[in-house]
Amino acid sequence: MFLALESTVIAHGLPYPQNLETARELERVARAYGVEPRTIAVLNGEIKVGLSDAELAQLAQARDVLKLSRRDLAVAVARQRTGATTVSATMWLARRAGIRVFATGGIGGVHRASGAAQTWDVSADLPELAQTPVAVVCAGAKAILDLPATLEWLETHGVPVLGYQTDDFPAFYSRSAGVPVPTRVDSADDAARIIQAHWDLGFTSGVLIGAPIPHEYETPREVIEPHIQRALSEADEQKISGNAVTPFLLKRLAELTGGESVQTNIALLKNNVAVAAEIAQALARLDAPTA
Repeated sequence: MFLALESTVIAHGLPYPQNLETARELERVARAYGVEPRTIAVLNGEIKVGLSDAELAQLAQARDVLKLSRRDLAVAVARQRTGATTVSATMWLARRAGIRVFATGGIGGVHRASGAAQTWDVSADLPELAQTPVAVVCAGAKAILDLPATLEWLETHGVPVLGYQTDDFPAFYSRSAGVPVPTRVDSADDAARIIQAHWDLGFTSGVLIGAPIPHEYETPREVIEPHIQRALSEADEQKISGNAVTPFLLKRLAELTGGESVQTNIALLKNNVAVAAEIAQALARLDAPTA
């Protein structure tokens, strides 16, 4: 029984040595819940579904690490580069390896409109959820995004969204985005039955499970939002675009909150791994033959 973990948080989401300490702790949490973790990355052109401790350390300290979505995997392999997988690449590689459940921090989504043209940038995570049958446990979408638009996109493309013990879609640092989830589940078994039924019906999309950060680690929306607005304005002023936007915003939020956002990020990652491990076990029980 395996649980997929992404590697972008190691290479691009957290500073060293917190990134390595967190990667090790997430794997320990998974094992404590009876599930074997598989952190996914590309090292020197070789796809790795599961990293040794030495490989985790290598990735945590490496420079010029590519940020890999699905489209970038072939480039990393062909050019023998090292790359950290985003949600989209991790989902695709997890499915390829037969892993059905994946824990991450927050998914990408529809970016907030910015600039004079008011154009919208849609993360590759969303199309991946629409076409790859993996259950993804997250703390919602990152708070720097347009969360109502993200949920609308998922609805349009037929991706079930479940709120784990919540009626509201989580907003990463905060427990609620102020937007209701279509379906609430109160246990891993309930979530697993819906996930299995979705795939048994022949649907090929993923299922998104939003698990809110524990109360004691939450940063309320009214506290984090001014920092988000400032970071977004700075990104616009500096003409930062594409896949450089999210790392820039997360780094600026860490600076603007005096490191509080980093600690919040680590707390929600650990909670998501615990929830995902319980769902992976529940799916395995559904597979077990009845006496």
